[in-house]
Amino acid sequence: MKKARPVDEMRPEYRLSDFKGKGVRGKYYERIMREGTNVVLLDEDVWKAFPDSASVNQALRSLLKTRRSRKKRVAA
Repeated sequence: MKKARPVDEMRPEYRLSDFKGKGVRGKYYERIMREGTNVVLLDEDVWKAFPDSASVNQALRSLLKTRRSRKKRVAA
């Protein structure tokens, strides 16, 4: 049995030949290293539990609220 050849499904408007010589590797690397970034990589089990950034933010805010209330009780 013959293996099927991969089909080139890229649209004509996305042909790489249009971008010859225009790309710069690591263009923003220095800026990111200097300024930092807010990108966080989540493990698979975590991102399955939190489908979007809003749900992640809500969970982290509730965790922060819990930590603050514990600190107040310990200090009292």
